[in-house]
Amino acid sequence: MGAVSVRTLVDSEDIAWFRDDPSLPAAARGAAATLARRLGLGGHRAAEVALAVTEAATNLRRHAEDGALLLRAVRAGDSAGVEFLTVDAGPGIADVPAAMADGRSTAGTLGIGLGAVSRLADDFDLHSIPGRGTAMSARFWGRDEEGHPVVPAADGATVGGLTRAVSGETVCGDAWGVRTDGDSGAHDHAIVVMLCDGLGHGPLAARAGEAAVRAFHDARDLSPEGVLNTVHLALRGTRGGAVSVMRIEPDARRVLFCGIGNVSGYLVSEGSRRALLSAPGIVGSHMRRLRTFEEPLPEDSALVMHSDGLTDRWDPMTMPGLFGRAPLVVSGHLLREAGVRRDDASVVVVKGAW
Repeated sequence: MGAVSVRTLVDSEDIAWFRDDPSLPAAARGAAATLARRLGLGGHRAAEVALAVTEAATNLRRHAEDGALLLRAVRAGDSAGVEFLTVDAGPGIADVPAAMADGRSTAGTLGIGLGAVSRLADDFDLHSIPGRGTAMSARFWGRDEEGHPVVPAADGATVGGLTRAVSGETVCGDAWGVRTDGDSGAHDHAIVVMLCDGLGHGPLAARAGEAAVRAFHDARDLSPEGVLNTVHLALRGTRGGAVSVMRIEPDARRVLFCGIGNVSGYLVSEGSRRALLSAPGIVGSHMRRLRTFEEPLPEDSALVMHSDGLTDRWDPMTMPGLFGRAPLVVSGHLLREAGVRRDDASVVVVKGAW
């Protein structure tokens, strides 16, 4: 699935995408153990992480079509953990509860089963559409002296996303960032998400994407228009890009959206989706007068932003139950469902905060 660059609410750094080839289980196991030890998870926890990753990679290698595994570090404050995501294009799991049952493991795996993988993980989610594909995510934190996870359960998993470089490139021109505005639990608390699609692809596009993320994290005005104006100034001298910004205000049950260029935004609710409007232009070059649109957030709705590395032909009605899953799993399915190989691709999903 190519090279990737990921940022999330808990300040992620990537490690690698592993493609579906004969070396997948061994490569993923070695990388997982090394990463867990480097992050200070301890020998026992590192072995658990490696075991879970190997089981997932072996399942992917032996039974999936066009599969890939993402392994990355995640951070929450001073704590660090390991996260993986697997994505494939089929054949899917017809009976997920049965696949999660203790002792259930397909031939050729380690035999611990997906149920044991879920118990080893601090956060685990899986969604499968028979005939279409499966996405599975798991996150592992270190342990304190009493054996408890070192971070609270609410570690920022209301936002999840992925980027993938165009085939043949090792860097991605798409980049995104997330910030909070105000104290968690406060009436005016907000989540702000920015996604930039640097023009073209390769190192120059990546330079624009990285500049956009830096400017976003430095911005003082966290209104959508304020962020876009800050990013616009930062992208002068680069190729520029398409940029969209969402400000989610959970207590007010509303989202404010402002976009320039072909970064798409959608509100998904009750199996349908509503497009959020962007204006033509290139951030960093020429930008029309900004206009912010407001939409109410229904209960159990979700927000999606993606670059034109994903087509807009995905339909929530054809993916039953998906938008009830974790944001990273939703992102993985959308990338599998709608991603194209001829361009950098990125997708971000926000849900569960309102």
